[in-house]
Amino acid sequence: MANHKSALKRIRQTETHNLRNKYYAKTMRNAVKQLRLTQDKTQAMELLPKVVALVDSVAKRNIIHKNKAANLKSGLAKHVNSLS
Repeated sequence: MANHKSALKRIRQTETHNLRNKYYAKTMRNAVKQLRLTQDKTQAMELLPKVVALVDSVAKRNIIHKNKAANLKSGLAKHVNSLS
């Protein structure tokens, strides 16, 4: 168990941050999955900017690495462009 007040506060902060980060990561993954499952090009073109903005915001918060974000966005753009 922690012996210092600052350590106890750190534990509380870490739990709060972990919960918030999980929420953002899960929301992003769900949006990416929804876009990947979309077969209609017009609907996919409409979703793409929203999903890209979500991926960027998660990368900005250091929840995912910036290179992973770039790879995700590239793959999603290829998927949308391949739809007919």
